Amino acid sequence: MIFRQLFDPTSSTYTYLLADRRSGEAVMIDPVFEQVRRDSALVAELGVRLLWTLETHVHADHVTGAWLLQRRTGSRIALARASGAAGADRYLAQGDKVAFGRRHLSVRATPGHTGGCLTYVLDDESMAFTGDCMLIRGCGRTDFQEGDPGALFRSVHSQILTLPEACLLYPAHDYRGLTVSSVAEERRYNPRLGGEIGEGDFVGYMNNLRLAHPKQIDVAVPANLKCGRPEDEAAALAEPTWAPLRYSFAGIWEVQPQWLEEHARDVQVLDVREPDEFTGPLGHIDGALPIPLGTLAARAGELSRERPIVAVCRAGGRSAQAAVILQQAGFTQVANLSGGMLRWRTEGCAVEGGEALPRAVEADSYVI
Repeated sequence: MIFRQLFDPTSSTYTYLLADRRSGEAVMIDPVFEQVRRDSALVAELGVRLLWTLETHVHADHVTGAWLLQRRTGSRIALARASGAAGADRYLAQGDKVAFGRRHLSVRATPGHTGGCLTYVLDDESMAFTGDCMLIRGCGRTDFQEGDPGALFRSVHSQILTLPEACLLYPAHDYRGLTVSSVAEERRYNPRLGGEIGEGDFVGYMNNLRLAHPKQIDVAVPANLKCGRPEDEAAALAEPTWAPLRYSFAGIWEVQPQWLEEHARDVQVLDVREPDEFTGPLGHIDGALPIPLGTLAARAGELSRERPIVAVCRAGGRSAQAAVILQQAGFTQVANLSGGMLRWRTEGCAVEGGEALPRAVEADSYVI
């Protein structure tokens, strides 16, 4: 079997590709909209045929790539019957099987994080893909989307921790760089669900977490209830050639820091921060043109329409707005620097000016 674990740094989401080597048939679990170009390229390079994209649940922190992969590869979409989502080719429930070549994934209903969570278990029970139901030394929150801490506790103990001890557990997310666990480890070390912890203690703990509202939920959940189908389908399917761009569900093309550092002389780098930020601790990209966002519409004439533009700000929000302003002004080759100067500095890219930032500031997440 072919197995690949892929990662989206913006949402800390793991995507999994499994393929039967002999037949070349494959499935993909929890694809991310912005990573579809990467994922479809991997499918092509491995020479496999993507049959299904599978969702562990309706995500609140990113938009699924299911619809876009369907358009690019001809794959079909499957997710929980209890999810309430429209646009899938198959709706799954407890006991169903999803075949790919000689292999298959068994479906286990594991509600609790949301009302429609599924865990996928490989046919020989050597691997399980738990979504947000069970994370490595943790679990998903239970305070929205029909979440229920009691149901989550029962799901984990009846459907996941009953698997063989050596079964490897692969979650939908990890925020500390951990990639895989096992049933034995989580039984022993999971502070929320392992050991002798009872359902009452777990429910009390989960009901008092007081977590902040997920920042992407108002965009992600409605989009995922349509399997990731965007309003502007043509734009999502377009293929710019001037850079390896990612198209966000918000309709913004994004470029990664490493590419921009290597090709900064080939584009116009537009810094839309305020003047004190441009000269401040984060520094700026060599050769960047400073035009604050508030003056951009009036000063757009200072930019060439013949060369691509990459907009930059502190964390990527204002520069995304700048990209929209420029598109509305008729500029056709515009992208946003993903993560802004925070990510640029975090990844060690060169800057003009600026200061050596304290570690805590360098770690200030541009993805939350």
